[in-house]
Amino acid sequence: MSEFRPGGFRILPPIVKNLLIINVLVFLIQEASLRVFHYPLETLFALHYWQSELFRPYQLITHLFMHGSIGHIFFNMFALWMFGSILENTWGPKRFLIFYFICGIGAALCFLGVETIQYHRLTEGYLQGAVSAMELQGFLYSPTLGASGAIFGLLVAFGYLFPNSLIYLYFFVPIKAKWFVIGYIVLELWSGMQNNPHDNVAHFAHLGGALFGFIMLKIWGRNRHRFY
Repeated sequence: MSEFRPGGFRILPPIVKNLLIINVLVFLIQEASLRVFHYPLETLFALHYWQSELFRPYQLITHLFMHGSIGHIFFNMFALWMFGSILENTWGPKRFLIFYFICGIGAALCFLGVETIQYHRLTEGYLQGAVSAMELQGFLYSPTLGASGAIFGLLVAFGYLFPNSLIYLYFFVPIKAKWFVIGYIVLELWSGMQNNPHDNVAHFAHLGGALFGFIMLKIWGRNRHRFY
């Protein structure tokens, strides 16, 4: 049985390396724009609800390179390196890049679909007087950003291709990749169904990335290597 330890890699494949560089550079530009010009670039490049006046089609891609905090970008980039490096070395750069963007864009589309349902509920509540105009406007102007949807696609791919490899939670607790992925997805689904107004995590974007990742893996077929 193979073991997978964060830090065990010594190879940084080109697509993963360039994605890491671009994400870090964009985050630094975000911070500089906010601190120097007091202008949040999220207004232009983060994903907004499709009926918002701030929505632009290119945001389906650009939101993948933006992050809201140091912790946000650190954990996403760590996961990109940890899982993406193995997948790129297995698939090659071209297939890995296609998979990454399809998962990221698919996650955004799923999230917009869920937001459409939420927007109709808010609209009905507004007409009935149960939802304020400020709450409705806040929904339309709230940005969604981060590579998490694409990362969840990578996570599913790793669990699918290397189901019995060991991931070490907190660097100490071993768990098979397949159980880690299943548990994480169940947790995301449960969290998304709670509909907590104070939860600013786009759980259904994560689930959308996982779904599109699984669909891509099934389309590409079962001709793959397993490592046990």
